[in-house]
Amino acid sequence: MQKTAPNAAPPLCLRRRRLVFSLLVVATMLLAIAAFAMVIFPGGLNLVELAMLALFTLNLPWVAIGLWNSLIGFALSWTPGGGLARVVPLAGLNGPPRPLFGRVAIVMPVCDEDPACVFRGLRASIASLDATGRGEPFDVFLLSDTRDPDTAAEEMRLFAAWRAQDPRPARLHWRRRADTQGFKAGNIREFCETRGRDYACMIVLDADSVMSGTAILRLAGLMQDNPRLGILQTLVVGLPSRSPFARMFQFGMRQGMRVYTMGSAWWQGDAGPYWGHNAIIRLAPFIEHCHLPPVPGRPPLGGDVLSHDQLEAVMMRKAGWEVRVLPVEDGSWEANPPTLPDYIRRDLRWCLGNMQYTRLMPLAGGNRMGRVQMILAVLMYTSAPCWLAFCLLGLMQPALLDVGVAPILLEAPAWLPVGASAGALGLGLFVSMFVAGLAPKLLGVLQVLTLPALRRRWGGAGRVAAGGGLELVFSMLMAPVAGLAQTVFMVGLLAGRRLTWASQRRGAHKLSLAEASRRLWPQTLLGLGALASLALLRPEVLWWTAPPIAALLLAIPFAVVSSDPRLGRRLAALRLFATPDEFDPAPEVLAVCPWLRTAARAASRPRPADATLGLAAAPAAEREPAPVS
Repeated sequence: MQKTAPNAAPPLCLRRRRLVFSLLVVATMLLAIAAFAMVIFPGGLNLVELAMLALFTLNLPWVAIGLWNSLIGFALSWTPGGGLARVVPLAGLNGPPRPLFGRVAIVMPVCDEDPACVFRGLRASIASLDATGRGEPFDVFLLSDTRDPDTAAEEMRLFAAWRAQDPRPARLHWRRRADTQGFKAGNIREFCETRGRDYACMIVLDADSVMSGTAILRLAGLMQDNPRLGILQTLVVGLPSRSPFARMFQFGMRQGMRVYTMGSAWWQGDAGPYWGHNAIIRLAPFIEHCHLPPVPGRPPLGGDVLSHDQLEAVMMRKAGWEVRVLPVEDGSWEANPPTLPDYIRRDLRWCLGNMQYTRLMPLAGGNRMGRVQMILAVLMYTSAPCWLAFCLLGLMQPALLDVGVAPILLEAPAWLPVGASAGALGLGLFVSMFVAGLAPKLLGVLQVLTLPALRRRWGGAGRVAAGGGLELVFSMLMAPVAGLAQTVFMVGLLAGRRLTWASQRRGAHKLSLAEASRRLWPQTLLGLGALASLALLRPEVLWWTAPPIAALLLAIPFAVVSSDPRLGRRLAALRLFATPDEFDPAPEVLAVCPWLRTAARAASRPRPADATLGLAAAPAAEREPAPVS
């Protein structure tokens, strides 16, 4: 496989796409800013309104980008092959698997994870690969940073048992670092420096990752057939779960991710994202160009890099190698957080890592798309504080005017709409922003409802519509709770607060009322304060602030109820919030979700997804390997 850096210049069609996308986003933002200015200007523009306009503007890029990514992805789904060939112009994309000429390492870094879950998923992936009859070029490396001695001993025991049963034990490797410097990035870097040059590529898995053998072979084959390719990221979807929270969360996320990722891949092209797992990396350029320096400054933002993935993608592209995402659901899974507090804990870890990018922008050098990717990663977490501050200023405005804190800075032009016209414009802007924020999920559900093959995979229109409607309620309850947690955390970062980088709880479990109260009391307190203040000072706005206030007030009971495994089992029995992997589970999914066996149908027929999503159907022996236990 090629080791020299290829030409980094993007083709003309890709530059045009980026220009068109930029114009669409900028035009959308300007229209929204103009509409909001017309709403607040009639009484004259004061200091508070000027600050609100600034916060509104800062929140717009993330909303506008999400809107157009989703619209473009939805439109592409109606083109031949789902638009995949246009978005991912890779040689061999739809062809049969070809023999591999280089060796590939399958790498899974772990740290204090449940060994039974780790080995269940990893062994399912390797068994699926073996079932294709083409697993010989692959070696497996379990890279342990586990600190707990009992957990490490269990890892070693399960690994020894696996080697004793495996027909080719020499391909299986387990090592435990004594020095865990650098977290996950340091763990992978240590592997690259000691064993990386023995392999052409590595496939990186997370502790909860599962991949089909066909997907693994496709990644390796595409890397071999496309010598300019440095990183190829799969679209990772959630494993079936009996946790109510995980079921609802991944139902909505999966709907939105399909159209969003297809649309973003259309304009990002060869400067796409890397999410740190379920992806393949060309090792020679990765070793040479992707060594991450420490973050300048003191903790919490300074020190070791925490969110390494997007930085590695930026540095790979900067060196002239393509970084692409394969935006189709194709045998790549992960487990999602089982409860609301677990989701928030993971989200805040990502928040801290992404905020480090503010100090690492120089790493992008002249790579403009690299800077765009890093800025997008930061905007993902600045939107919530901006929106919360925007809402608080709006609610406090009358009181600030009364005490003279917000004098009028600009008089309103006479031609601006006033009275009912301004009210109608304000309502229209509110509805438009609400719909734009939900565009990925709404368009994802609409895509399923309008494409017959997808609709069948998701259990029919009735189940999709019911799940989509209920998931919107779930999102409205979750978003203010998570947004406040992000805001409080980011304020803490400014004050020097540090976050413990601990392992995640991945299995379904019932959340106690005491634990939910301990973690979510700030949301409840703010909800009570907002309700009391508005009832006394501005009762006329209670009707439109009711949804976020209710979400804050219900945070604790919502977290407890949505973690109850009994409710999860009931939802699974009703097939509510079910994904295609519940209706037609792949053997790899059955291996890690054995509760699905009772509901599994015979999987002897070809899957409609291959034709619908533009992927060539694999031979039956590769598409449906024998179930593993």
